Amino acid sequence: MMRIRNALLAATFLALPLAAQAQPISGLYVGAGAGVNLLQESDVSISGPLAAGLTRADRSATVEFSYGWVGVVSLGYGFGNGVRAELEASYRTNEVDSITGFNTRPLRSSGTATSYGIMANALYDFDLGAGSFMTPYVGVGAGYQWHSYDGVRARSSNGASVTIDGDDGQFAYQAIVGAAFPIAAAPGLAVTAEYRFMGTLQPNIDVRTTGTTTRGSTDVDNYNHSLLIGLRYAFGVTPPPAPVVAPTPVVAPAAPRTYLVFFDFDRADLTDRARQIIGEAATNSRTGTTRIEVSGHADRSGTPQYNQRLSERRAAAVAAELERRGVARSAMAIQAFGESRPLVPTADGVREPQNRRVEIVLR
Repeated sequence: MMRIRNALLAATFLALPLAAQAQPISGLYVGAGAGVNLLQESDVSISGPLAAGLTRADRSATVEFSYGWVGVVSLGYGFGNGVRAELEASYRTNEVDSITGFNTRPLRSSGTATSYGIMANALYDFDLGAGSFMTPYVGVGAGYQWHSYDGVRARSSNGASVTIDGDDGQFAYQAIVGAAFPIAAAPGLAVTAEYRFMGTLQPNIDVRTTGTTTRGSTDVDNYNHSLLIGLRYAFGVTPPPAPVVAPTPVVAPAAPRTYLVFFDFDRADLTDRARQIIGEAATNSRTGTTRIEVSGHADRSGTPQYNQRLSERRAAAVAAELERRGVARSAMAIQAFGESRPLVPTADGVREPQNRRVEIVLR
């Protein structure tokens, strides 16, 4: 029994890596399961005409059974709130292990006991909340089962035998405890693991013995303990929507920062104020700056050729001061535009202080 339970537990845990978040069943579903069945021992007592010639010890015995197997198929409906209703067909069979009694010491016993029939079940699924990979459930059922003894026989050492053979249908009832493990790769599909107890009212089976044509009958017990592993498929289950990925925020590039360094007429040397502005630019270039543009300019007083060379000297003076303050020369793009890009448009030959400048742009 311990090995059987361990096997069922192992099969359950093997399914866990495929498990998805559990959800209540809403709508039609089908299921099937198979496993191990233990039929409890049965006390038998011969009655009827055959019992008339037997002592009490002669007509009583106990039948014990080996482990057998069980198969179940079901069709059900889930109401979306944890409540389910289903119809089930089942089949159980167990070989006889031994028969003791009938006031003999049997050398050998044989035969098979079988139960089959239909049940109506009501079940309830427990919602363990978001993130749970399993849904435990309990249930009860009622129905009708046929119980059959096929060639159940005990032979005594003197060659006499007692044979219990036949079938009888009776009201049946059962209790169910189980858990379902949804499979993420197949929406609607789940692995189930269950324990079931199924019993019936006592079936009445025919009995006969060797050496007589008189027949009798006996009431037998039919109590079953079943462990099952199965699959269940719920129709109409759609895969959960893909998680919405928040768009990556687009970070606008920082606006370029511009510093203006002004020069006296026809000069390229730096004033104290110019050095202060260059120092601020050098300090600020150390955070978030990938490119530093140093652009020299001149006003329109003088020839274009002279103003081009003057703007180059002014740009070089500013670049040298930036480098002295720790800005790498390789980080600077140094250029000169002469009088071609005035800050304040003027006529040719006009002196304009705002056009005598170097622009430092941090990008």
